Amino acid sequence: MGARPLTPDAGPAGRAVTSLENRPPIFAPGGSVLAVTTADLRIFLHVLAATIWVGGQITLGALVPALRGYDGVAKAAARRFNTIAWPAFAVLVLTGVWNITSGDLTDAAQRTLEVKLVFVLLSGAGAFLHMRATSKAGLAAWGAVGAVGALAALFFGVQLG
Repeated sequence: MGARPLTPDAGPAGRAVTSLENRPPIFAPGGSVLAVTTADLRIFLHVLAATIWVGGQITLGALVPALRGYDGVAKAAARRFNTIAWPAFAVLVLTGVWNITSGDLTDAAQRTLEVKLVFVLLSGAGAFLHMRATSKAGLAAWGAVGAVGALAALFFGVQLG
């Protein structure tokens, strides 16, 4: 996610306005709604991809025990999930790079981002190794590594704003 600005500007009625809101809008309807900016689109895509990647892992993890009683259904569901999960992971990485290049980070935010990136890599590696695992223990262990990495990356992403 994008970095918090170092010093907000005073906006209308003394409201603090971030530097993202000061950018020219790409769509500004009449009326009282906020203008849509490229920053909004970037963050929307990042959050949408995180919803698919993290939420999908949680949902599939909850469903797999119920699906095991039906021959091959759990594996089929996991394969179908992978068709949207990995593109979502790619969108996360691409929009994450876009987020990094879109603003200055404080030293603390930079360190937080570095921690987040470690968990992003852990999540991707855990999910990849989970896909390749052949034993129940391997599936469980690598699935847990991927999910915990995803949740920790999400937490640090929220911290970054």
